[in-house]
Amino acid sequence: MVEPAYYFSYTPMNIAPEAAAAIFIGFAVALALQTVKSRGPRWLLILSVTAFCEAVGYAFRTVCIYWTTMGTFTAMSLFLLLPPNALALTNYKTLGEVVKSAHESPRNGFSSTLRGEPPSSIFLRPRFITWFFFTSDVFSFLLQGAGVGISTQADRRTLAKQTILTGLAVQLFFFAAFLCIAAYVFFDQRFTVARGPKDVDSREAKRRLFRVIISTTLLLYMRSIYRVAEFVGGYGSKVYGTEWLFYLFDTVMVMVSFALYMQSFIGYHFQSHDSDPKDGAQVPMNRLIL
Repeated sequence: MVEPAYYFSYTPMNIAPEAAAAIFIGFAVALALQTVKSRGPRWLLILSVTAFCEAVGYAFRTVCIYWTTMGTFTAMSLFLLLPPNALALTNYKTLGEVVKSAHESPRNGFSSTLRGEPPSSIFLRPRFITWFFFTSDVFSFLLQGAGVGISTQADRRTLAKQTILTGLAVQLFFFAAFLCIAAYVFFDQRFTVARGPKDVDSREAKRRLFRVIISTTLLLYMRSIYRVAEFVGGYGSKVYGTEWLFYLFDTVMVMVSFALYMQSFIGYHFQSHDSDPKDGAQVPMNRLIL
C-alpha cells in the first residue's frame, strides 16, 4: 500500500466519490424500472448496467483514498474509463432502429415511409449503422482497456499511454461520423419516430429522441477530449493533477447523460418483440409511427 498521491499526483477528496457512487446506483435502478415500465427493448438495460459499473468505479476510488494499491487503482481506472463507451452503443442502436423502422414493411399496426425503397447510401442501412459503429466502439474499448492493463508495468508506461490515446482518437473520429449521420436522419422528414406518452405528434417525438442522442454524444465527445488532454499531459501534468477537472469533465458529463436518458426515455419510442401486439390486438396510440 502507498500514499494515494503516488498514483493520483494529488490526495483525492473524500465524500465526492461516495456521493457519485450513490447517484449512479440511483440511475441504475431508475433506468431499469423505466425499461420495464415502458416495455422497451431489453438492450436498453445497457444503460442500467453502465450506471452500475460507474458506481463500482467510484467505489474503487473511495477504497483508493484509504487503501491504495496498484490493483485498486487499476480497477478504478478500468471502471471509470471504459463503461461510458457503452452509452455510445445505446445511441448507435437507437439510430439504427429509427432507420430500420422506416424501411420495414407495415406490421403490427406500424406504418413505414420508406418501405420497398432501398437505402440511398450504405451509411443509411440499419445494419451498417448498428454494427459498424458497434465494432468501432468495441475496438476503441479494447484499445483503452489494453492500455490500462499495460500501464501496470512501470517500464511500459509510454506504450500504455500511446495505446489509450489511440483508442480515444478512434472513439472521437467515430463520434464525429455518427453525429453527421444522426443529423442527416434528423433533418430527413422521411424518418419518423413513434410517439411517447409526452409527445403531441411524431415530429415532437423525433425532436425529443434526437435531442437525447445528439446531446449525450456531444457530452461523451467532450469527456473524451478531456481524457485525451489528461493522457497527453501525463502523470503530474496540470490536467492530470487537478481533481476538479476530473469531476467536471468526466463525472458531470456522464451524470448529465444519464439524466437526459431518464428525462426522455428511449424505451417509450420502441416496442420490444415481447410486447408486440398479436392476433389482432389493438395497438396503443402512443406506439404508432405516424
